[in-house]
Amino acid sequence: MSRIHEALKRAEQERAAARGIAQGGSSTGGGVHLSESQSGSGTASASGLPETLELDTLLARCPQMPWKPDEKTLLFFGPDDMARGTEQFRTLRSRLYLTREKMPLKKILVSSALPKEGKSFTSANLAQVLARQHGRRVLLIDADMRGPRLHLMLGTEPAPGLCDYLQGTSDELAIMQRGPMENLFFVPSGKHIADAAELVANGRLKLLLDRIESLFDWIVIDSPPAVPVSDATILAKSCDGVVLVVRSNATPIEMARRAREEFPDEILLGVVLNGTDHDSIPYSRYYYDTYVKPAAGESKPQS
Repeated sequence: MSRIHEALKRAEQERAAARGIAQGGSSTGGGVHLSESQSGSGTASASGLPETLELDTLLARCPQMPWKPDEKTLLFFGPDDMARGTEQFRTLRSRLYLTREKMPLKKILVSSALPKEGKSFTSANLAQVLARQHGRRVLLIDADMRGPRLHLMLGTEPAPGLCDYLQGTSDELAIMQRGPMENLFFVPSGKHIADAAELVANGRLKLLLDRIESLFDWIVIDSPPAVPVSDATILAKSCDGVVLVVRSNATPIEMARRAREEFPDEILLGVVLNGTDHDSIPYSRYYYDTYVKPAAGESKPQS
């Protein structure tokens, strides 16, 4: 068994042991409790999968799919590695790693105050820039079952997905897919439903995250906007941190304040200001003029 497999297995075993001690009894990996008749070696979870999910199982169940990503929206799928906006996401990645030195941080919820402020754009590109680091596996989850957008950005199918898992009709790995970017995995929203809030609150999201957490270095979750509906507040309880997206010259201050109040101080990581004019930010002009300025005779790239 490779060192990667050993590390994953050891981490899962330590978490399972810790949960068992806290609950005054034994528990299975990922928080799935087994009856006496199921206990013992070689047992499986309620989903039929092994108690401890390993990398080989993940790769076997998640073959590459023919995504057709929108390169105008997904900055790191395009041919220009230094396109406008990419450096800002690298900076966001660096700050998340600095935060990780001070607190446990793997599961990140991305939300906004209102619709159309850029939370899905931020989620998708944050997941990409995290996956660009060598050997880092990243899972992107579309938990906005009211207005899913990520499958459209990635150019892939929306189902089976999170909704199907929360309803108990698909297992953890059946809802995952991956495309052309190495180490980037995706869980779409799944089929459309009317009672999203009740489904999010049924407790199976935490079970999902417990089961798969050891397989990934980062998990990025795109949620519905925080002010109109309660989903984001519920989802945040299963996450380590929250990134709030506001749109420049668009998000009302009062709405941003109300969204801020939906999340506890200890898990609010910060705010991403989306939709700014790069020409209005001095350091941005300096960066692009110095490092990304086109050669003589070439046209200047458009924002």
